[in-house]
Amino acid sequence: MTVKITREGLTAADLRRAGRRCSDAAATRRMLGIALILDGHSRADAARACGMDRQTLRDWVHRYNAEGLAGLTDRAHAGGPEAKLSAQQQEQVAAWVRAGPDLVEDGVIRWRRIDLQRKIAVEFKVELHERSVGKILRRLGFRRISVRPRHPKADAAAQEVHKKSSPIWLPMQSQSGRATSRLNSGGRTKHASGNRVR
Repeated sequence: MTVKITREGLTAADLRRAGRRCSDAAATRRMLGIALILDGHSRADAARACGMDRQTLRDWVHRYNAEGLAGLTDRAHAGGPEAKLSAQQQEQVAAWVRAGPDLVEDGVIRWRRIDLQRKIAVEFKVELHERSVGKILRRLGFRRISVRPRHPKADAAAQEVHKKSSPIWLPMQSQSGRATSRLNSGGRTKHASGNRVR
């Protein structure tokens, strides 16, 4: 079953030009798909070239016929799920992360998602999945890092003294490396002769 482009006014070249100016990559692919159909390509070939299936391209052609170029951009989702944490609660979570956990109160020396999940449940009476906690953290501008946690009783001054008094270790040079460096030191060397039997 073929799909027909009924909207007139824009040629395949016009659609390609619009695609080059468009900052929405998905909408650009849809414009190029419709341009390929206008050029005479099959829907299957046009869809494959633009990284979508035939049915999806057919749906976008119908949107284009009805609404023009504006119909090729994604609509904002209305009526999505309501955020479980208010903006104020999310700010409080951000403050917890910035301050770090209290060992006595929270029982941990660094935050993990499961720890924040537990604290959110206690403080706000809101049950979240660990993944949801991760999404909130990313939205708040935090990213996951893997570092060695710092023990709260660590003595920074003692660590600095230890660093200054510790010997500096250098990688050992292998025997073959030393031999090679002697051979390449610029001195005259004698060619090795074959084994002689005395």
